[in-house]
Amino acid sequence: QVHMVESGGGVVQPGGSLRLSCRASGFTFGRYPMMWVRQAPGKEFEWVSTINNGGSRTYYADSVKGRFTISRDNPKRMLFLQLNSLKTEDTATYYCAEAKERPEDWTPDGWSPPGQGTQVTVSS
Repeated sequence: QVHMVESGGGVVQPGGSLRLSCRASGFTFGRYPMMWVRQAPGKEFEWVSTINNGGSRTYYADSVKGRFTISRDNPKRMLFLQLNSLKTEDTATYYCAEAKERPEDWTPDGWSPPGQGTQVTVSS
């Protein structure tokens, strides 16, 4: 059974940083691309970033490009997201999940996160 446990969220001021972590289990982690998706209050799920199975290719939404960095540690079955230069509009619950090979193939329609997510609040 696929299981994701996200952590590392919190309350931070604009311009601040956080590092999110995701511990995966129940599948062969190193074989799959992984992604981060977020959901702001009252809004639909939004794709944030994808990393390929080996960690050599990364993709980012325009809204976070240059500020967020995705990475992974396959032996430890861990996925990370470094959030820098945070803005109030980054406030959301962040989820990790198995990704599509091509980020553009993912759609929020009918998608449900496999974990509980971690809350990021950016506020002064």
